[in-house]
Amino acid sequence: MKQYSLLLVVFLSAIGMQAQEARSFSLNLYGGYNFSDKLDYDGYSATIEDGFQYGVGFEYFFSTNNSVELKYLRSDVKIPLYNPSGAQINTNDKGAFNFILADFTHYFDTGSNLLPYLGAGAGVGIVESPQGGSGTYFAWDVKGGVKIKTASSVSVNINAYLQSMSAAVGESYYWSYWVGPVAFEDYISTYQFGLGAVVSFNFKN
Repeated sequence: MKQYSLLLVVFLSAIGMQAQEARSFSLNLYGGYNFSDKLDYDGYSATIEDGFQYGVGFEYFFSTNNSVELKYLRSDVKIPLYNPSGAQINTNDKGAFNFILADFTHYFDTGSNLLPYLGAGAGVGIVESPQGGSGTYFAWDVKGGVKIKTASSVSVNINAYLQSMSAAVGESYYWSYWVGPVAFEDYISTYQFGLGAVVSFNFKN
C-alpha cells in the first residue's frame, strides 16, 4: 500500500508540473555539438570544422509556456582557409565563434512532463579569427526540442538548432541601363546545424 501511495504522489507531482508557469525563470546551461560548414567567396574558401559548443542563458516566462531568453554560446573551432588552387594559406587555424542572442520560445503543453518547443532569436555573432583579430556580425538561430520536466527544480531538454551569422565582404557591380554601373554589397553567411542538451534550474517568483 505504501508503494502505491508513493507512486500516486509522484504521478500527481508530474501532473502539477505540466505547464511552464508565468513569472517563473530558468538558469540554463548549454552543451552541444556543431557540424561543419563551408564558405566560398571569389575563389577562396574556408571550412568551419565540427566542434563542441557550450554556454549559459537566463530565461524568463512572461506568460504560460512562452519565454524570452538572453544567452551566450561559444565554440572553439578550427577555421582553415584555402586559396583558389586548394592550398591552405593559414598555418594557425584555431578560432572561435561567440553568439549573444535574445530568443523567444513557445512550449506546447502535452498534458505530461514532456514539453515540445520551438524558438527563434537574433543578436550578434563575434568571430575570433586564427590571426588574432575579431569581428562582430548579425546572427540568428532557430531551434526545436523537448523539455523534460521533473518534480524538482531541475529539468533537461534535448534539442536541434541552426545558427547563422552574416558578414559584408565587398561589393559587386551590375550594369543598369538608366544609371550605369550600380554597386551591391556582397555577404557571406555561415549555417551550422547542431544537436545539444540543456540543463535548466527552474525558479518561481
